[in-house]
Amino acid sequence: MKSEIYKLAKKYFEETVRIRRKIHENPETGFDVYETASLVVKELSNTDFEVREGVGKTGVVFDLTVPGASRRVALRADMDALNMQEMGDNPYKSKVDGKAHMCGHDCHTSILITVGKILNDIKEKLTVNVRLIFQPCEETLPGGAVGMIEDGAINEVDEIYGLHVWTDYRVGSIGLKAGAFMAQPDSFEITVKGKGGHAAMPHLTNDPIIAGCSLVQSLNTIVSRNIDPVKDAVLSVTQFNSGTSDNIIPEFAKIIGTVRTFDSDTKDIITNRMDTVLKGISETYDVSCDMVYLDGYPVNFNDNELTEKFVGIADSIIGEENINFPVPPFMGAEDFGYYSRKIPSCFFLIGCGNPEKNIIHSVHDPLFDVDEDFMLHGVALMAGIVLLNK
Repeated sequence: MKSEIYKLAKKYFEETVRIRRKIHENPETGFDVYETASLVVKELSNTDFEVREGVGKTGVVFDLTVPGASRRVALRADMDALNMQEMGDNPYKSKVDGKAHMCGHDCHTSILITVGKILNDIKEKLTVNVRLIFQPCEETLPGGAVGMIEDGAINEVDEIYGLHVWTDYRVGSIGLKAGAFMAQPDSFEITVKGKGGHAAMPHLTNDPIIAGCSLVQSLNTIVSRNIDPVKDAVLSVTQFNSGTSDNIIPEFAKIIGTVRTFDSDTKDIITNRMDTVLKGISETYDVSCDMVYLDGYPVNFNDNELTEKFVGIADSIIGEENINFPVPPFMGAEDFGYYSRKIPSCFFLIGCGNPEKNIIHSVHDPLFDVDEDFMLHGVALMAGIVLLNK
């Protein structure tokens, strides 16, 4: 069976690369993935999949009904790029200024297109119905998965699988764990309001920069001094913006950051402590500290039974030695977590790194790229999930 799956993946490999490079050269962000969605529809137009467009605004859903099958398995890919500049010099570099596929969603989409073609070729061997979900806007809150679910993308689906490229793993390997796998990525924005004035007369001001610096230091001790060391949590301040001139003490300072957690109890400890810190800073420096706290994607939770089943399938395709399982929880985030709250789900990281080719830069890095050979394994694994599903 392994040789058959790889034979089919190799048959379409050059086509998979072609599609990936076309998407990579023409990145679209957020929900504005119209051309990408049209390309997906065109590529699968000669199959027996029934297509539904405009799902969750610009998503596309394909269904393949297998006679006699009672269950439906879904595979999901995200289509959106990032609002950032690509700095590499590969021949398929982004042609759109300020937009680039620096997170590998072009690979996810091209892999799933190829999987659709393969499953259509071998549909007489399938024992489950198939749904392919092409989703927009994974990168931006509230996440495109919300609208996809509202529009019925996982109705009548029994289990769903997804993957994400990862350069820390070499081509041909994967990593995952059962249970809470990827964190909930909340964000916060704190406005420190003081009293501005001339920099030569600081005694007449209530300096929001001084207060803000103290606030940043205090925030950075919350996890280390309030969370049990065996718990996984992160609080990171990522922006501090204030002032307009060297001779003016400003009235405002704005502090922005993220909180990453895996359970509500840990999150509550952090947010309660943040409130206490804000009150203390306000009183100490005679300023006001107002926080807007936004909940991020839910924890990406891998169903225990489904994960064990997938690991067994992966073992028969890429071999046990290429499966990193279980790996530690991962502080990154994915709106695939919305699916995992509704139905049994399994999400895994797939290796696309290759130091010999200098494929070492992480996702969201302006020099990020993949060793395209990994897509052969991605196609084989995703097709195998359906073909070997019992």
